[in-house]
Amino acid sequence: MYDRVLLPTDGSEAAEAAAEHAYSLAERYDAELHVLHVVPENETTAIVGRGDERLDALEARGRDAVTPLVEDATARDLSVTSAIEVGTPYRQILAYADEEDVDIVVMSTHGRSGVGRVVMGSVTERVIRVGETPVVAVPRA
Repeated sequence: MYDRVLLPTDGSEAAEAAAEHAYSLAERYDAELHVLHVVPENETTAIVGRGDERLDALEARGRDAVTPLVEDATARDLSVTSAIEVGTPYRQILAYADEEDVDIVVMSTHGRSGVGRVVMGSVTERVIRVGETPVVAVPRA
């Protein structure tokens, strides 16, 4: 049913909770797990005129988010691929899912509601609303 499972991560505890669901799906369907971190484009705008140091720091933070999930997946004998992209998170997640022919996306919600949700927006909500790939939204524990 699922050959490729996408697990976007921001390195949060909520993303770690979603990882358990992604591992379970990948194990059950013998699917390849893709772990993705997106460096938000708005954070890279401060890079102009400062060289590559800021971008390197942001990519290092992305590796710190991705590495433990990749290690956990590998320890479970899962086939795993990882990537770090730069851009608008929901757009990059959707583009990656399309490019890699992902069957399902497993991602966390951060439990925002009310004004915080309206002002900040929800990456998960946008991926669900705009994308065509099924999404499992795992609430923050």
